[in-house]
Formats: sequence, structure tokens, C-alpha cells
Amino acid sequence: MSEHTAAARPGALAVALAGLLALAIAMGLGRFAFTPMLPLMVRDGLLDLRQGSWLATLNYLGYLLGALACMALPWLLRQPQRLRAWGPWLLLAGLAATAVLLLLMALPLAWLWPGVRLLAGAASAVAFVHTSGWCLEQLAMRRAGQLGGIVYSGPGIGILASGLMAWALQARPALLTWAVQALAAAAMAAWVLRVVWRSGALQRAASAADTADAAAASAAPAAAPAPSTAPSAPATASAQPAAWTAQPLLLALAYGLAGFGYIITATYLPVIAQGVIPGSRWIAWFWPIFGACVALGAASTGLIPARVDRRWLLLLCHLLQACGVVLPLLLPNATGFVLGSALLGLPFTAITLFGMQEARRLRPAQATAFMGSLTALYGLGQIAGPPLVVQLLHGAASQQQGFALALWVAAAGLLAGALLYGLMLALERRRLHALR
Repeated sequence: MSEHTAAARPGALAVALAGLLALAIAMGLGRFAFTPMLPLMVRDGLLDLRQGSWLATLNYLGYLLGALACMALPWLLRQPQRLRAWGPWLLLAGLAATAVLLLLMALPLAWLWPGVRLLAGAASAVAFVHTSGWCLEQLAMRRAGQLGGIVYSGPGIGILASGLMAWALQARPALLTWAVQALAAAAMAAWVLRVVWRSGALQRAASAADTADAAAASAAPAAAPAPSTAPSAPATASAQPAAWTAQPLLLALAYGLAGFGYIITATYLPVIAQGVIPGSRWIAWFWPIFGACVALGAASTGLIPARVDRRWLLLLCHLLQACGVVLPLLLPNATGFVLGSALLGLPFTAITLFGMQEARRLRPAQATAFMGSLTALYGLGQIAGPPLVVQLLHGAASQQQGFALALWVAAAGLLAGALLYGLMLALERRRLHALR
């Protein structure tokens, strides 16, 4: 296997770009393409805002269920070797499913769409988790971990692409735009498949799975070990459930509020803009601007020194997003929407990164379980957004008033999260002062 095989292996940059494209498909198209498509579908009479809100909720629910399934898989398999073997296959399966589900949205079968959006959310989560695992492992093998920022620019690039496709095809039927997005996803997935195949991950996966099966088969008939007469050792910290002390609890609450705070704008941005500045040629550009800033924010996180307290960074991110949410209300013109889209997008990925880093700092022995809890709370926050909009639109005097109320509530959630991070910092200062 030799020199030819080594020469054929993709380089670190190719791996990072494959990860970028995979996350662009999974998140930018599979998850968030619905945002620029919603006003086009409403225009074509395919659905109304209430129906669109429930489709968005189902997608966010699917993402939560997919993430929980990924968390449960290690316990179900009980064989890390087999799970690692399945990773590249699950990555590709998630991308293939996303492309197929995008194509199904192009069919004029409204009864099919709820199931499609639910499954698209689950496929996005599976692809996201296993893209992260495969890419970070491959980059580590190539000693190129610093390229991880390129990988996590993928969601922003996908959001940018989905917005540009919706803009370019806005004069065409919405169902045609869904088909074009499906073809774009399939083309990008084919390139990802090529890189994954050249990396040898699929071939090694099959070999590792066979090894795991053989190990399980040989272990099955073995006799149970005799009980030990020695006193049992105390359970390790990682095996015991950790107490929910103030710092982890406050982090969990604040992180869940982040999921709620951004999701209303991220679901309805073009629809809100149409109501505030109808006829503006800028409307189609607000979503691509948001995506470009998501990508820029992700790439910029690597420039922040590790010594900077993540709680201060999270507090700042919440304040920036709160400003981004309300700026279109305070400045109801194209400038307000451009600045609002930028301020909402820049901290989008950073909140996830800094939240996970803080979770690892607070609970190093139970980091994975704690991160799973944070992810679930973030997902619940997202799910709460569209139903709130439905209720407020139902009771408001106008659609514009209903969205304005929803945005103020979302901004209040982000400000509450910022206050919780401030409380974490104050409690830490008091604890350190008491130790002196």
C-alpha cells in the first residue's frame, strides 16, 4: 500500500473543504434553506405562515431527535470500535438523505412536507455530528487541527448559498428552487464522497466493523468472571451523576435561551423584511449576509486566545445577538436589516464553540454528557420559537405587530442569558474572594 496509496490520500486542505461542504449541505441547505424559501412558498400559495411555522418547528424537532440519537448510539452499540467504523458511512448517509429530502420538497405534495422536514432535521444532525468526528480525526492525523475553522464555516457558506439560489430563482416557481437546491446538495455530496473514499476511511471502516464483530463473537461464550473477594473500589467521578451546582445550571439555562433568542429571526428574516420594507431590492440579500457573517464569525474564533474567560465572550455574544434581533425594529430600513443580520450571524457559531468549551471546563469528567444536555436545551429553545410566533400573530392586530412582539421577546431571552453569564462571573468573583 505503499507510495501510490499515500500519494492518493487527500491533503489536509481537501479534508477541511470536504467538511465545509458537508456542513454546508447538512446545515445551510438541509436545515436553513427553508428560511429564504418560506416567502416564495407563501407567494405561490403553497402554504401560509402558520403552516410554514409548524414545518419549521418539525425540522427543529427532527434535529433535536437526531442529536439525541447520536448521543444514544455509543450506549446502544457498546463498542467504540464499531461506532468509529460507522462514522464515515453515517456522514455520507446523512448527506444523501438531505439531498433526497430536498428533492421531495420540490414535489407538490403538501401532505408529505411535514414528514420530510422532520426527517431533514434528523439527517442534518447525523451529518453534523459525524462530519465533525471524521474531519477532526483526519485533520489531527495530518497535524492540521488549525484548519478546523474552515470546517465550521460550512453552515454559514451553506446559508449564503441557499440565499443566493433563492434570490437568483425568485421569479421562478418555489418548487423549482427546491429541486435546484437538491441538485446542488447532490453535487457537493459527490465531491465529499470522493474525498472520504480517497482517505481510506470507508475501507478501514469495513475492516474495523469486521474486527469488532469477531471480538464480540469470541467474547460471547466466555465464562463470567468469578466475583472478587477484594473490597470494591469507589466509583469514579465520571461514573457518578454530577450535581447541578450553580455554575453548570446557569450555563445550561443561558445556553437554552440562546437557542430561543436567534431562531425567530433565523426562521422568518425575509418574511419580516417584506412587512417592514416592502418592495426593497435588499430583501433577498439579508439572508446571504447573515450566512456570510456566520462563516466569518466561525473562522474568527481561532484568533481568540484560550486565556480569555469564555463566560465574558458568551455574555458579549448574547448582547450582540440581542442588538441584531431588535435593530430592524429600531431602524426599520435596509441599513437596520443589514446590521441586524450581521450582528446575529457573527456570534452564531461562536456561542456553540464557547458554550462547549465552558462545559468542558466546568465538568471535565462528565463533559460529553453535559454537552449533550446543553445541546438538548438549545434544541428545545429553537423548537419554542415558531409556535410562539403563531400565537402572537393570531392575537396581534397585524402581521408586522405580531413579528415585532416576537422579536422583542427573543431579544429579552438573549438579554436574560447575558445576565445569567454576568451572574456566573459575579459568583465566581465572590468565591475567589472568600478563598483569600
